[in-house]
Amino acid sequence: MLKTFSEAAAPCKRATLHGPTMGTRWSASVDADASLDLEALRQDLAIAVHQVDAQMSPWKPESDLVRLNRTPVDAWVDLPPEILEVLACAMDIHRLSAGAFDPCVGALVDAWGFGAVRDAPDAAAIHTARQTALCPMHEGLELDSPAGRARKRAPLQLDLCGIAKGYAVDRMVAVLQQHGVQHALAAIDGELRAMGSQASGAPWAVALEAPEAGQRAVRGVLELQDLAVATSGDYRHYMDVGNARLAHTMDARRAAPVNNAVASVTVLGRTGMEADAWATALLVAGPGEGLALAQRMGLEALFLLRRPEGLVEMGLGRFGASCVRPSLV
Repeated sequence: MLKTFSEAAAPCKRATLHGPTMGTRWSASVDADASLDLEALRQDLAIAVHQVDAQMSPWKPESDLVRLNRTPVDAWVDLPPEILEVLACAMDIHRLSAGAFDPCVGALVDAWGFGAVRDAPDAAAIHTARQTALCPMHEGLELDSPAGRARKRAPLQLDLCGIAKGYAVDRMVAVLQQHGVQHALAAIDGELRAMGSQASGAPWAVALEAPEAGQRAVRGVLELQDLAVATSGDYRHYMDVGNARLAHTMDARRAAPVNNAVASVTVLGRTGMEADAWATALLVAGPGEGLALAQRMGLEALFLLRRPEGLVEMGLGRFGASCVRPSLV
């Protein structure tokens, strides 16, 4: 997970705006002159992230996602363009990752106790979810974006938690651009996107968090400029069941929580939506398949692997050089 790293004051006014969303908080660090209406900007940012949550939350009974999940197979559902955009991207990355990124895991998420239905694993529900044939997303869901609608071709229960926060960061960037901002860092949890540099000309610096449960520690610093970054890991959202620790991310191919040597994966991307989804995909894929997938897709990624001797790092692209300081890779 990444968080904003303190920097020296920029030559123009630095403002930090924030608010609640998606069970966590959004924030925006903005360098702009005194003419910027900060209260209007804050309100518009809050509206943007609220809209994403209202459309894509699996926890809100009235969300568009839940409405789609409840609709019978083969019935068309009218949907807003924003969720259709996210579903289209999710479908592409599902196909490109050979199913490692799979939003069709909603029933598994609920069965294992990470959803809105229950707060602990339920053996009967897990058995039922495992017996349900999971078809590829592009076969089970049909999108008609020009008409603003979608329909399920199989009894899918979708969950967009592996992509929606990254998209919400992109919506924040769109709002900042509409207000004429040129230098900003938008963030929700471990999903961030930099607009340009700081006003001083220095890149935005964010902290790469150490993958340690129960504490917040900085492992290194990553510099961003016109770039998005997302991190997925096994250490922040989990539950302990007996002697086992279950991560919240589902591996649809095993019909169970992800269980491999990957502690976290950090991915750089053009958009927050893409970086978020690919970080999830690589976490699920694991160290061998995930590294091969990242290489094949030309992704810039940093894997932190749990080994008997401690954490081991594998970096691709800029992570294979000196993109992170102090020297992590």
